[in-house]
Amino acid sequence: MLQKFASFAGVPGPVVTIVMDGYGLTRHAAGSAIAAARKPALDRLFANYPNIALRAHGKAVGMPSDDDMGNSEVGHNAIGAGQVYSQGAALVSAAIASGAIWQGDAWRQIVAGAKAGTLVKPGALHFIGLFSDGNVHSHIDHLKAMIVRARDEGVHAVRVHALLDGRDVPETSALDYIEPFEAFLREVNVGGFDAQIASGGGRMNITMDRYDANWKMVEKGWHTHVLGEGDRFASASGAVRALRQRIPGTIDQDLPPFVIARDGRPVGTIEDGDAVVFFNFRGDRAIEITRAFEESRPGARFDKFDRVRTPDVTYAGMLQYDGDLKLPQRFLVAPPAIEDTMGEWFAKSGIAQFACSETQKFGHVTYFWNGNRSVKFAGETWQEVPSDVVPFEQRPWMKAAEIADAMIAALRGGQYRTLRCNFANGDMVGHTGNFRAATMAVEAVDLQLARILPAIDEMRGVALITADHGNADEMYEVDKKSQQPARNPDGSFKAKTAHTLNPVPLILYDNVTGGKLGLKQSPAAGLSNIAATIANLLGLEKHEKWDESLLEIK
Repeated sequence: MLQKFASFAGVPGPVVTIVMDGYGLTRHAAGSAIAAARKPALDRLFANYPNIALRAHGKAVGMPSDDDMGNSEVGHNAIGAGQVYSQGAALVSAAIASGAIWQGDAWRQIVAGAKAGTLVKPGALHFIGLFSDGNVHSHIDHLKAMIVRARDEGVHAVRVHALLDGRDVPETSALDYIEPFEAFLREVNVGGFDAQIASGGGRMNITMDRYDANWKMVEKGWHTHVLGEGDRFASASGAVRALRQRIPGTIDQDLPPFVIARDGRPVGTIEDGDAVVFFNFRGDRAIEITRAFEESRPGARFDKFDRVRTPDVTYAGMLQYDGDLKLPQRFLVAPPAIEDTMGEWFAKSGIAQFACSETQKFGHVTYFWNGNRSVKFAGETWQEVPSDVVPFEQRPWMKAAEIADAMIAALRGGQYRTLRCNFANGDMVGHTGNFRAATMAVEAVDLQLARILPAIDEMRGVALITADHGNADEMYEVDKKSQQPARNPDGSFKAKTAHTLNPVPLILYDNVTGGKLGLKQSPAAGLSNIAATIANLLGLEKHEKWDESLLEIK
């Protein structure tokens, strides 16, 4: 149980944490949907309430270097844990560099499974995952290292099922990865080793759904990767070119599935006796396809779609994606063991907690916030607002109003000492590259902030308003020489769909202490400092493992 805070008795009402997903602080107005948006509530908050900037990328959230953008997973881990853990990208890179990954039981079983095959055919090793160097869900260098190692350990055949990015990297950069990779495969295919790209498609079209939002995506992925069903092409690079010509203007993340075929047959269906590695290290978009593979064991019941056939394979994930559900059972690198989270310690102190978001970010304010645990702590209430299953740019307001409704009702109910929510708009709409839709997304969140804040005042509470990383703050790629928005050959701005390296805000909304409270700015201040700040606002000392509080008592 946390101890009383000697310097401040705590605010009389609840402490509310509001995460505006994808809301970064940029120095340049050009290309910023946030700067272009009409947002009177946020303008008033920045003008009249204490606010500072927090680091939300790179080493501040456990990524390998400060060149790595933050993301929603590691951002919510850092907020909820109150401390920084080395995250998936860093863990996998270190395991490969040291060779520890090759010595693990999981890799040994994958190799043995691929080499054993069946009595009637040799096995193949299949790699499925996000095909880029975005380092948010995966990294193509990890894939290359595993292919070379598989060859050196005597695996005969490798097949790659490439999920095109265009979201954590430039929106039409697929060929920048595919063409060098095809050349890489030609170089490693020696001594009878046979590695090929077998299938693919856009990450927001197939396979990489999350939070049970759209299992049709996973079903399409299964039919593409496992069954080899879909439009056939001679090569992955040829597939991308042909699909872009067929559906002009479609960005990589939305490209339809494709299958590579030779002599009229798919080159890489997944069969009995094969091995499969899902090489994403981030968990949220890996769980559903993992379930489709793993819930074929005796006694398992899978009812999300008709798999047609369920091959008997040796399956592994890059990491374990859900420690509570033990998904997958076999994983190549151990995930960070996140302990002593804010949710856990508030529960032990008898503090009732409320968490809410729509489906797209529900796991972030629950699972990731609580240290990658899918089970509630005592006294926690979770409320999910089902997301619309439509392209986000078509409804940029998403479910912001419904989240605000839930938060206001929970506040007025009076039973919760802490409440938290995530507005997904700035991130999910920012990823589409649609500038006007992104301004509408920011405006939608602003409207709902204007509704929630009076309810916080009614309950004599305070709020910390922040973000997990940037996105909508930079909607155009920046020319490295001019530092101005980059343009396409036709003169239009080149859309940016990835997260940014910008800091994020932390605003203290406080109308109950008479200006007694402020926030301390420091160069090292980051998302992991929020937990201790919330504890102090509750009148509690921080946990000894948490990073320092940013609360300033005047």
